[in-house]
Amino acid sequence: MTKTEAQTRSELIDRLLAQSGWNVKDPTQVIEEFDIVTPLPEGVAEPRTRYEGHQFSDYVLLGKDRKPLAVIEAKKTARDAALGREQAKQYCYNIQKQLGGELPFCFYTNGHDLYFWDLENAPPRKVAGFPTRDDLERFAYIRRNRKPLTQEFINTSIAGRDYQIRAIRSVLEGIEQKKRDFLLVMATGTGKTRTCIAMVDALMRAGHAEKVLFLVDRIALRDQALAAFKEHMPNEPRWPNLSEKLIATDRRVYVATYPTMLNIIRDESQHLSPHFFDFIVVDESHRSIYNTFGEVLDYFKTITLGLTATPTDIIDHNTFQLFHCEDGLPTFAYTFEEAVNNVPPYLCNFQVMKIQTKFQMEGISKRTITLEDQKKLILQGKEVEEINFDGSQLEKQVINKGTNTLIVREFMEESIKDASGVLPGKTIFFCATKAHARRMEEIFDKLYPQYHGELAKVLVSDDPRVYGKGGLLDQFTHNDMPRIAISVDMLDTGIDVREIVNLVFAKPVYSYTKFWQMVGRGTRLLETSKPKPWCLEKDVFLILDCWDNFEYFKLNPKGMELKAQLPLPVRLVGLRLDKIEKANDSGHTDIAAREVAKLRQQIAALPKDSVVIKEAAAALVRLEDENFWISLSHDRLEFLRAEIKPLFRTVSEADFKAMRFERDLLEYSLAVLSEDKEQAETLKEGIVEQISELPLSVSFVKQEETLIRAAQASHFWVKAGEDALDEMVAKLGPLMKFREPSAVQEQTHLDLIDELHKKEWVEFGPQHEAVSITRYREMVEALIADLTGHNPVLLKIKNGETVNEGEAKALAELLHEEHPHITEDLLRQVYRNRKARFIQFIRHILGIEALKSFPDEVSAAFDQFIRDHTILGSQQLEFLSLLKKFIIEREKVEKKDLINAPFTIIHPQGIRGVFSPAEIDEILQLTAQLAA
Repeated sequence: MTKTEAQTRSELIDRLLAQSGWNVKDPTQVIEEFDIVTPLPEGVAEPRTRYEGHQFSDYVLLGKDRKPLAVIEAKKTARDAALGREQAKQYCYNIQKQLGGELPFCFYTNGHDLYFWDLENAPPRKVAGFPTRDDLERFAYIRRNRKPLTQEFINTSIAGRDYQIRAIRSVLEGIEQKKRDFLLVMATGTGKTRTCIAMVDALMRAGHAEKVLFLVDRIALRDQALAAFKEHMPNEPRWPNLSEKLIATDRRVYVATYPTMLNIIRDESQHLSPHFFDFIVVDESHRSIYNTFGEVLDYFKTITLGLTATPTDIIDHNTFQLFHCEDGLPTFAYTFEEAVNNVPPYLCNFQVMKIQTKFQMEGISKRTITLEDQKKLILQGKEVEEINFDGSQLEKQVINKGTNTLIVREFMEESIKDASGVLPGKTIFFCATKAHARRMEEIFDKLYPQYHGELAKVLVSDDPRVYGKGGLLDQFTHNDMPRIAISVDMLDTGIDVREIVNLVFAKPVYSYTKFWQMVGRGTRLLETSKPKPWCLEKDVFLILDCWDNFEYFKLNPKGMELKAQLPLPVRLVGLRLDKIEKANDSGHTDIAAREVAKLRQQIAALPKDSVVIKEAAAALVRLEDENFWISLSHDRLEFLRAEIKPLFRTVSEADFKAMRFERDLLEYSLAVLSEDKEQAETLKEGIVEQISELPLSVSFVKQEETLIRAAQASHFWVKAGEDALDEMVAKLGPLMKFREPSAVQEQTHLDLIDELHKKEWVEFGPQHEAVSITRYREMVEALIADLTGHNPVLLKIKNGETVNEGEAKALAELLHEEHPHITEDLLRQVYRNRKARFIQFIRHILGIEALKSFPDEVSAAFDQFIRDHTILGSQQLEFLSLLKKFIIEREKVEKKDLINAPFTIIHPQGIRGVFSPAEIDEILQLTAQLAA
């Protein structure tokens, strides 16, 4: 029903204002019909009518100083809210002319759609509610006091790497250009969280943000982010403190999981304004932000930064769309390859060892089981002929203890060890299921009892012992033991333990995104300032791939393409609409009416506090009119499909097992209605199987035994009408949570000896050439160590004595003759230092003199230059990054090079288009020093 403007104001807008703490009846807060005096037309001395020279704003919101903070222009519900846009703008400027002071903020609404316009600063945007008085006063303070971000200092002690500074500058410059959505793609381990904290620090110091929200998808990541904010911004109050549940509004930094924040915005008892935050960071933004949790971002429509480690070519269209980026073009990207190839490297490279067992490759059957094990099986009363499993069925239909035991033994043999060379360094085992993880833990305990059950521990998300200080995750991170964390999904993403030197893939992975996140658990380098005795050095980490995952992703670079999944409540409503349409078209009006009644019940149960539902108020109002439902034409059904069906993604608190059972029955009844006998029979068999798995030993289930037994008989379905189907939904649906699927009972457990089928090293990653250089260096160092015991020249060098030119020449000739035929040029290549002399290299190899490679020198000089010039823009930083790579590759640079390719890619005029003359002089001095 259409409301008049007066009804819209009293029934809708006044209520929205009250939700945000405004009392429309208190003239110290809100003035209705605010009188604005305007100049009379030219040549008119006195008003000719009562209203000439006056405008009346529907609402003006006042600050604590009783001065206008905001203007609201109201339109009736049937009209487009945008019709009030220019009117509201005019009122704002006229109020400023009349009273002086600051320009009020501008709002216009029809009671359903509400728009906020910060005049002269940003275009209008649709918002989920009105700001509180505190919000508006904060906005005004920020608008009045903020400083330009292009000149803002970046705290390089928080994030001082060149790419981190470039990422921060990209976002700060975008905010200056009035952009509101940003996406950073940064490889795992490159410091996304630190980059964000340095960005938040800059935004707060520049007066652009007072309240910041950092969203994560798991509690462990929340605790990690809170600890990082505490370390780098210790003076900013954070939420939550230990054991805080209710939201506190007096903090500056908020870190929360998506479900926590969703519950807060839906909870009327702790109302949080949609304008509460000035800046939101969405961590791992390829996950958890669609369907239900997208509502959080719909509610807080503020400046938003998405973070992801997913490679740019794998990120899906939805993520780019969410942050208003063109497909494949994030705000800033820094890849794993760039990080590993940097000099010095920012991330640790890895080696892969493929391990596959005989049973994995050839399956478990009479042909592959040893004669000894066949005899044991016969003694146990098992038929060997009946044992026939494919290798891919391991840890699914068949469990073989011997295969897991072999994987554990191979890991203990091949893993990177600690300094003692006995125990493996910190390791994550990725397992298929919780039961698989527990079996692995038992094998470690049985094979290595001397470690008293402390060597390997299962860490899974539903175990309360994992979390908090002293919990299993804390022990794994900060204590010597456990060395091995056995995980199912929990440690796949986001956990930051720098000392991890081994990853074991004891399961197949089909998602490319998830696979690289798992690899990312090992890529972080050590913090030299915080050494841990169980890991004093790390220049490579080892991946034991037991399921040929690397081979799979070579053949399928994007992994298994998963179809987009609609949430179950959305699918259920879609089926119901299909059934209503089919029933109407085939003349079964009684069936259509029955389904319409169910649909209306579902619509009435939608979560009223959801911002998605509030924003759909205009569409939902149409459904309140009984005439809408009397004749559901195809056009009206299409309206329900397009506008109402998607709203059911907000349903999060429901019995989904009962809902799945209802969906299956609905599909069955639609197949019957469509006279698709084959489809109906297939669906019926699935439903009967579900019913047969209800355990009559449970008292609640036993109460419905008559219906359960009847529904498993064929004749029941011959005459089962809509009443019978509804009875099953009502009585059996709630029992589906007690189901005991027969598939679980069919698992076969074996304890057969497995043997190694294949074990090979694989060169993988961006630095293929580094293996040969490293090996050559090892050969050089081994030869010199061998000769030092008896060669007089080497002994003199080792003892710090000076050697003459003849001795140096004799040593050089000796080393060139011996394998691996050492020369000064080869040493310069291997140690990447183009200036050092032969004897300097020998002194370095003997540990007497530290040698800095040319790339190290160049990188250090550029890093220092960037730290000394903290207000460089993103284009300038990009130019310096290119110049650094150019010097490392060419080992020299001339002035003319800087105005030619590749520098003209950044600006047609090269360096002249990017830096001032004074800055160019500084850069030329830097390059001259490096080339000297």
